[in-house]
Amino acid sequence: MERLRSKRGYIIDMDGVLYHGNRLLPGAAELVRWLYAEKKHFLFLTNGSGKTPKGLRQKLARMGLDVDESHYYTSALATARFVASQMPGCSAYVIGEPGLYNALHDAGIAMNDVDPDYVIVGETDSYNYDAICRAVRHVLRGARLIGTNADLTAPLESGIVPACRSLIAPIEAASGKKAYFIGKPNPLMMRTGLQLLGVHSEEAAIIGDRMDSDIIAGIECGLDTALVLTGVTSREAIGQYPYRPRLVLRGVGDIPG
Repeated sequence: MERLRSKRGYIIDMDGVLYHGNRLLPGAAELVRWLYAEKKHFLFLTNGSGKTPKGLRQKLARMGLDVDESHYYTSALATARFVASQMPGCSAYVIGEPGLYNALHDAGIAMNDVDPDYVIVGETDSYNYDAICRAVRHVLRGARLIGTNADLTAPLESGIVPACRSLIAPIEAASGKKAYFIGKPNPLMMRTGLQLLGVHSEEAAIIGDRMDSDIIAGIECGLDTALVLTGVTSREAIGQYPYRPRLVLRGVGDIPG
């Protein structure tokens, strides 16, 4: 634990780590107070694409945590950055929530339901058959298929729900095209996260609840790794993977000590 506590910077997942839905998880407030008190560099790096950094700040504020917008980076922002770098001024047909639409708009990417260059899919509550059909038609006509993240499920207060990769699967199956996923564990998002954090990977740790995104991303990018058991991964499930986190914690409240 002392090795984890001695790091200068922390990349921290949100869903299943700090909260479930609109319920703050035990230890989250204590972790944030410790990060500020110890003058640590920290970034909430989430595969969620539905909310903007401002929206995420407001969400945490409603649960009693005040963390300014500079500490958030989402898969929507990473997706917009990637697409804009690949094809400046392009257009996209988008299935997602305001956080994704805003990120794409701010990156100069136009919304297009006629002949888009990209089909971009994030998590959404308004997923429907018509959207799937439109996306499939665009992909078959040559639009490139992008997923904001590769998470199959996400944790809510009510339990586990389908996430981005589950939503994009019918489009892949019907079109015969494979999506490219931007969020963790893609090194594109991790490298940007480290740049925003302002520390070298050897001086940083990643704290998350998913073996297949948070922990593998940390291992591949040279960060210290800590898995919390408050999200989608149980202690028993860890053995199903060919890699391990260095630390397994009951929750983020274990970190401040």
